[in-house]
Amino acid sequence: MSRLRIVVVMVEPPLPFGNAAARWFYVLLKGLVERGHAVTAFAACSKPGEIEEAHAVFPASSYDLRLYPFPARRGFSAKLETLRRPYSYMFGEDLRRDLSAELARGVDVLHLETTWSGWVGLDHVDRALLNVLNLYEIDLSARPPGSPIDRFRRRAVFQAERKLLRRFRHISTLTPRLTEQVRRINPRAAVHTVPLGMDLSLYPFEDDPRPRAPVVGLIGSFDWEPTLSAGERLITRLWPAIRRRVPDARLQIVGRRARAALGGLATAPEIALFEDVAEVIPYFRTTDALVYAPGPASGMKVKVMEAFALGTPVVTNADGVEGLPVRDGVHAGLAEDDAGLVERAVALLTDPERRVHQRREARSLVEGHCHPLPVLDRLEQVYATLPHLAKGSAGGRLG
Repeated sequence: MSRLRIVVVMVEPPLPFGNAAARWFYVLLKGLVERGHAVTAFAACSKPGEIEEAHAVFPASSYDLRLYPFPARRGFSAKLETLRRPYSYMFGEDLRRDLSAELARGVDVLHLETTWSGWVGLDHVDRALLNVLNLYEIDLSARPPGSPIDRFRRRAVFQAERKLLRRFRHISTLTPRLTEQVRRINPRAAVHTVPLGMDLSLYPFEDDPRPRAPVVGLIGSFDWEPTLSAGERLITRLWPAIRRRVPDARLQIVGRRARAALGGLATAPEIALFEDVAEVIPYFRTTDALVYAPGPASGMKVKVMEAFALGTPVVTNADGVEGLPVRDGVHAGLAEDDAGLVERAVALLTDPERRVHQRREARSLVEGHCHPLPVLDRLEQVYATLPHLAKGSAGGRLG
């Protein structure tokens, strides 16, 4: 593909071991620049401390990465704006101003990462590609809202999500399921499926774990509803049945807000909670079966992908492996009901050969499906479908 002028907007700094979205943003920015495209990236930053870290990963000598802390929000007007335009608060006046100036210089593609970045691209929908990582109307569908204000906020989020999706003409999503849902919301849009890419060099595969007492694990961010639902299900329903079948097994729950969200349920002595850890890979290494069975959960699940890459056997349901061509008993244990999930977890804990086979097959799967090369090839193909590029008029840039 010919060299393009691309402006990317992200909701987190691109970091190889940041949150789930940030890990993809790292692959995206690094890969586009390596392919010779002229890229300027704008990133809102929820954690100011990550700004210096991101600049170290993407030095100014090689990358045009511009980072902006979330703006301070105070008063009634800020609350009203949040209700009117949910999550638009991430993009402060400085980011918007600099983005407008950059777009005025000319651009082939305005690449907007996550639905909410659409707030800053509404004036440029002809040359914008909006990449949808998940849909809140799916992710929040199973848990009823609490207070009246919670119901009001949720309704505002759902309405804003649909409003943004209906405004854009060119959209990509991570999975066929998301693509179908977005097409229903906006039948006039061109909607493409581009899976999440991951830098597999960051996840060395170890094929010979040391013998130990069997460990069941769950790793994730428990401030996200699907992972919270998976944690509640594991502790209250799945773990007691697994423990009866494998009495020496232990359970470890790892991730953001793990103790705050699940501490009241995880009272048994064989359950350990590790909250906001600096590095999660060691916990993958000590897990014999990652059991992740969420309620409704859209998009690709980065922690499942990381488990596959590292060689941690996984037991999950269809939502847990959305977007991946997983076969039950080959790449992961797949079941929807509690009994099926327990059976597959017990089989992994008690059968080392099964674990070895599943680990190798899962690693092979992500190498073929999530490697940056085919993912970025597909993304470039989507760029080429934008009408002004498909006509060979890349020189007639916005600006």
